[in-house]
Formats: sequence, structure tokens, C-alpha cells
Amino acid sequence: MPYFYILQSLKNSRFYYGSTTDLERRLAEHNRGKTKATRYLRPWKLIYYEQFPNLTQARKREREVKSWKNKQKVLALIDNYSTSVG
Repeated sequence: MPYFYILQSLKNSRFYYGSTTDLERRLAEHNRGKTKATRYLRPWKLIYYEQFPNLTQARKREREVKSWKNKQKVLALIDNYSTSVG
């Protein structure tokens, strides 16, 4: 099942947005340094994800969230997720 996900660096609290068909494998790749963009900010923690019926829709959501100029929207998205899960 495809996912859009948000990771947070435990080193400096920065966010990384991505999409994948295998969430566990992808998180492990980020934490092993296999991804150039995230290698120097390891370790990473998965803080948010959404499931989609296909990878095209997951990537569309990734582009949408990346385009948000106001990071408060991203924080609200994560906060709402945490509240509904926790």
C-alpha cells in the first residue's frame, strides 16, 4: 500500500517529506544513510503517514504538503494526527 510520510530528525528536529510503497523499508533506509538528502540528519523518527490507493496519489499529496509555505499547517497536520491516534 502506498504512503505519504513525514519524518523528523532527532538530531535537529527538521522534517522530511516522502512517499513510498514500503514504509518500514524506507524508514530503515533513511536511518542507515542510504538516502543522500537525509544522511547527515540521522536518526529519523516517523511522525506522520497517510495511506493511498496508488503511488501517484501519495506523490501528489507529498507535493501538496511540500508546497505549503506556512510550516504551521504542517505542524497542525501532525498535531491533529497525534491527537486522533494518541
